[in-house]
Amino acid sequence: MSPRARLIALVITAAALPLMARAQDALDLAYLRTRGLVVPVESVTPAQLADSYQQERGAGSRTHEALDIAAPRGTPVLAVEDGHIAKLFLSKPGGLTIYQFDPKSHFAYYYAHLDRYAEGLAQGQSVRKGQVIGYVGSSGNASPQAPHLHFAIFRLGPERQWWRGMPLNPFKVWRDAPP
Repeated sequence: MSPRARLIALVITAAALPLMARAQDALDLAYLRTRGLVVPVESVTPAQLADSYQQERGAGSRTHEALDIAAPRGTPVLAVEDGHIAKLFLSKPGGLTIYQFDPKSHFAYYYAHLDRYAEGLAQGQSVRKGQVIGYVGSSGNASPQAPHLHFAIFRLGPERQWWRGMPLNPFKVWRDAPP
């Protein structure tokens, strides 16, 4: 292949990557909808959710890539589906956090700014859809005056690293917004 042909192939491939990523996101969201995920904050319905996924954070240096669900401090946080607790973690930005993997470890569910974990919750533990795993709070960099659950979903890579994956908009799992 000539250098010019290689360059053209590279340009075409680079141009197609965003389209392929959007197509994969649409497939992932469609699959997650079939799983019947529960809204992760007790007594909150899909109609009450507001899409905060694209909001700017950090003085515009990044997008949120998560869903904030406001609720009174101490409101139970629920496992969105069956799976296992991959990691319990304390971080400066997220505070008390939970990383839950789905049953096949294809997706991670990230719950942050918790007030506390459910009693007896442990890393490696299996959880059931709707099980209380924690409580809404404002730990980490969240405002103490605005308790909420910061909830994110990401597709895991082949290494199944709990801290890394391709983010998906959780709002689109529960609402009929096109992916």
